[in-house]
Amino acid sequence: MSIPLWWQQLLVVMCGGALGAAGRYWLGGVLLRHMGNGFPWGTFAANLIGSFAAGFLAIWLEGRGPAGLYWKAFLIVGVLGALTTYSALMLDCLLYARSERTPLMFLYLGLTLACGLFLVWSGARVAMMVRG
Repeated sequence: MSIPLWWQQLLVVMCGGALGAAGRYWLGGVLLRHMGNGFPWGTFAANLIGSFAAGFLAIWLEGRGPAGLYWKAFLIVGVLGALTTYSALMLDCLLYARSERTPLMFLYLGLTLACGLFLVWSGARVAMMVRG
């Protein structure tokens, strides 16, 4: 008995999500130990890494047939979906606003959005160059 395609993709996404969540936890811990807690470096780094990787993978996996669909589900939806942390970004902003560090909140949010947009575009450009 074969598993329907949707369930296969769901399992692939779940496996990728477990790896992405573990990677996010590890990255946050490493950056907290090395950089301190004055700025949410783990969330910031995860979102920027994820932005570049999403841009790269979206282009690099384009037109790869059925296998490409599984890789997109695993890497983009699963791994990057769990690695990147929009909800943590919003929580960081709320905590900054409530602690009267609103200027730092706007700097963090602006940097994340600007750098994320630049990196998703850069990842797509690099993938186009790699693909030829």
